[in-house]
Amino acid sequence: MDATTTTPSLRRHNLDAVLTRVWDEDAFTASDVIAAVGLTRSTAIDVLDELTARGLLAEMPNARAVGEYSKGRPARRFAFQPSAGLVVGVDAGRGHLIATVADLRGTTLATSRLTVDPELDSPERRRRAAEATVDAALTRARRSRDDLAALCIGVPAPVDRAGRSPVHHDGFWARMNPDFVDTFAAWAPVVRVENDATLAAVAERTHGAAVGCDDFVALLAGERFGAGISVDGHLLRGAHGGAGETVAFDQVEGVGSAWGLAPRCVDAARAALVSGTLPVDSALRGIDPESIDAKTVLDLAAAGDAGALAAARAVGPALAGVAAIFGSLFDVERVVVSGAIAAGADPIIAAAIESFPDSLHLPAPRIVASTLGADIVSIGAVSAAVESARARALDLEAFALPEDRARA
Repeated sequence: MDATTTTPSLRRHNLDAVLTRVWDEDAFTASDVIAAVGLTRSTAIDVLDELTARGLLAEMPNARAVGEYSKGRPARRFAFQPSAGLVVGVDAGRGHLIATVADLRGTTLATSRLTVDPELDSPERRRRAAEATVDAALTRARRSRDDLAALCIGVPAPVDRAGRSPVHHDGFWARMNPDFVDTFAAWAPVVRVENDATLAAVAERTHGAAVGCDDFVALLAGERFGAGISVDGHLLRGAHGGAGETVAFDQVEGVGSAWGLAPRCVDAARAALVSGTLPVDSALRGIDPESIDAKTVLDLAAAGDAGALAAARAVGPALAGVAAIFGSLFDVERVVVSGAIAAGADPIIAAAIESFPDSLHLPAPRIVASTLGADIVSIGAVSAAVESARARALDLEAFALPEDRARA
């Protein structure tokens, strides 16, 4: 059947197909769209004209005007307009809030950061702090809430399909996610709330060590383990948003708890210092045990300090156990050690690979370090907001046809 505008559903299909194809294109012609999507020329021109009227595309100087065409009728050229709207990604961590304003392709325009005291936290304070941080980022970008197409916020709590977190016995999850989906409903037409490790997985899939990989785990591995799990290209959530929660590690021999790599490095270094097993030339000998932190241990290990290297490698078997569990349960190809600790995790990863149990029936997942650093949740939040804006663009009032906006 010819791809014409005979029915609203077919027209919507054509609009979606073309918008998906050109979202990342700087300049293209109707012929490019025809070749990529398979529309007739008349339908392609009609769709491109509508997307232009919606403000998502702009018509560029034709091919002859830019010296790319010399004979016959010059081809009309179009380009996607990333500045047509904004997205915001928010990393709402336990002790910090980071809001990033970006265009529709995820290019950062402004960022605002706020440190919060988790000991003085409350749902209402967290809501106000999140709003203030987003407002500050918009002000720095010299834009307003009216420009927002989508907002995504990442929290250290399980999040269900409605953007809400289940009840936790000590109220922690309610403090971390005080129904942000309601807080920001008046700010943006699309509001998405996700677990922070899930957004780490989004970041690794779009920008990091899992590009092109459908089956992987993004393991936020700093203070506590948190896992964003992708199987067959789909991120797992669960009935209450709890897929990837790691409290079960309390019951796993060789892992023992959900504590991440940072406190394990500190514990290993302190144990070596107290027991007197550190080499005589290790710089760790001159540090107060209470002052040791993971960054110091890993920096010294990277510099060749034998004592620090031994402490880092001592953590490897626990990481191997974690990776083996995910490999066995989900048959993932890759486990990506993510977050700030990834920068110094090479000796831990090397020891983990050497420690994989021989009893694994499936091929062991490959353990790799992320390159996205401490801002991985922010990167994932922006990417997820772009995904949501991209999926819903044709339904948003900001991108409605002029005549439809006039009637609204």
